[in-house]
Amino acid sequence: MTAWQPRFEARIMRSIGLPLAKLERGEGAWVWDDQGTRYLDFLAGIAVNALGHAHPVFVQAVSEQAAKLAHVSNYFTTEPALELAERIVRLAGAGDEGRAWFGNSGAEANEAAFKLARLNNGGGGRTRVLALVDAFHGRTMGSLALTGKPQMRQAFEPLPGGVEHIPATIEALEAAVDDAVSALILEPIQGEAGVVELPEGYLEAARELTSRHGALLIVDEIQTGAGRTGAWFGFQHAGITPDAITVAKGIGGGFPIGGLVTFGHASELYQKGMHGSTFGGNPLATAVANAVLGEIERAGLVENAARRGIELRERVLALGSPLVSGVRGRGLLVGVGLAEPAAQAVVAEAMREGLIVNAANDHTIRIAPPLTIGDAELDEFEARFGRALAAVAG
Repeated sequence: MTAWQPRFEARIMRSIGLPLAKLERGEGAWVWDDQGTRYLDFLAGIAVNALGHAHPVFVQAVSEQAAKLAHVSNYFTTEPALELAERIVRLAGAGDEGRAWFGNSGAEANEAAFKLARLNNGGGGRTRVLALVDAFHGRTMGSLALTGKPQMRQAFEPLPGGVEHIPATIEALEAAVDDAVSALILEPIQGEAGVVELPEGYLEAARELTSRHGALLIVDEIQTGAGRTGAWFGFQHAGITPDAITVAKGIGGGFPIGGLVTFGHASELYQKGMHGSTFGGNPLATAVANAVLGEIERAGLVENAARRGIELRERVLALGSPLVSGVRGRGLLVGVGLAEPAAQAVVAEAMREGLIVNAANDHTIRIAPPLTIGDAELDEFEARFGRALAAVAG
């Protein structure tokens, strides 16, 4: 046992397990632990570190804004907050009616979305909120109510009511959506479920059905947004326009920030005093998010994610491992399906090989590297991941 492990066990809340390592610093797609071991980070803080570690644009934005103004409360606004609202509305294609609200995390963003759903009550007649089986929307009480994973929910029930979880099939959707539904909330790719894409045509069907019945279509883009899937947001692959999206993770590149972006009439549902956050939209967080999104746009990293994601999936399949049953996902959000429940063993072997990946479940390895990766990082990944798979298969 290393020196930090007893300290962790003694003082950190037991809601999380023992960490894999104690990391000290990072640069690009690499991190170093307290023993000096270097790892290729192909998880990027669970799809957060879009620019990798210690990117000069990120570092400059933090230092320059911290030297000017870090926090003002929501009694005031600042130029970074206004600029970020304008930027994210533009990138989402929300148009002239688009609006943004900022909090500090994805869970907070989904709490705001849940409350938005409640406001779309049709004079009291819409009391149902639909979410999907196996969905993950956060661990606060409201976002947990939306989360379709019973094992996460049971210890905290009763949760806020009115939420129904339906299978991710068009048939189940058609049977469930009626005039009593206030909103349908979904992820375009279910990351925590194992990087599971929605069925072909699902988002289009969801848009048509919710529009017909006056329900909101809310798309959780927390893991899929900020260019991760090879588009700015996952819903854009389907060519639809939702009523709202939630964002976090990659938009801050490692700085805590989340938000809700509304389209059309959904932008008129919140009124003064209905929602807020002391730290939400502070100038430090919004300045960093502006810098991160600006660099993603300037450097063509959305396009890089699309191209490198194809290459990454091809390289995994080319390894020819008997453990690999398939590869799924879009852009640089990739799920490697395993023929056996060996994901934890693969993650452990990958760590020994100096590679960070994640077991989304027993049969899936989740890969979500920085959007900045190129040939060198892919070469290193292929070699290290191949050795990890071979060790487990052997």
